[in-house]
Amino acid sequence: MGIYDRDYYEPQPTGIQLGGPRRMVTNLVLLNVGIYFLDDVLGGTLVDRMKLSPDLIQHPWRAWELLTYGFAHAETPMHVIGNMFFLWFFGREVETVYGKAEFLRLYLVMIVVSGLAWLGVQAATGAISGGLVGASGAVTGVMVVFVCHFPKRKIYIWAVLPVPAWVFVGFHLLNDLAGATRAGDFDNTAYEAHLAGAAFGFLYHQFHWNIGRMLPSLPTIKRFRRGPKLRVHDPGSREKKQEDQVDEILAKISREGEESLTKKERRVLEEASRRAQRRQES
Repeated sequence: MGIYDRDYYEPQPTGIQLGGPRRMVTNLVLLNVGIYFLDDVLGGTLVDRMKLSPDLIQHPWRAWELLTYGFAHAETPMHVIGNMFFLWFFGREVETVYGKAEFLRLYLVMIVVSGLAWLGVQAATGAISGGLVGASGAVTGVMVVFVCHFPKRKIYIWAVLPVPAWVFVGFHLLNDLAGATRAGDFDNTAYEAHLAGAAFGFLYHQFHWNIGRMLPSLPTIKRFRRGPKLRVHDPGSREKKQEDQVDEILAKISREGEESLTKKERRVLEEASRRAQRRQES
């Protein structure tokens, strides 16, 4: 029996899914679209408060702008539609690889990194800007992480012309690079934010970073008086740990193929298969 035939292996869904647990990507898309419509109702005052101001360096107490700007978009609907389409299209599989929590951490960090890069360019060039809004930097980073995992995946331009993912994303990066190096202010696109998000996404994959593990753990409160060391037997926690191991192995298969598994990982899958069969027989 192959691993794909076992009852605990669930193929990753494709296309639009109705029902079931909602993806983090879906939550992010709904949040961004909701803020866009709410801002329209409020007459643009919400985005004005959420934008990243170029003078943030002089007013560091408004540091929250480094995050909120990534959930605000310009008045034109194509800004939010374009960003959210690419986030949904590429982000689903990136979330499958890293899981909901780590994907959210990665997305938020790329928003901050892109904003810092934009602030740096503003300070270095003395450019005059009304502020930065949009998730483009983080979305570009998600696209780069996708390409690092699935470089030959076919992307259909206008639903007709198939090109490898690396060509599609590479073209966008070249366009951003050309825009960042162009003399003069021809448009309001923050190309440097796009490139910063892309660079962070590449480094994240290249050096196998995990933001969750990089964050400091919360200190634990120790008891001053020693007592007997009692432990509560919780079989459910052991099963949860085993299920997490199986999920990580299946994600590895999705990324690198079944042949990449070690002997230990294969034993874990075999044990999980036997447990599933015993549950069915009981």
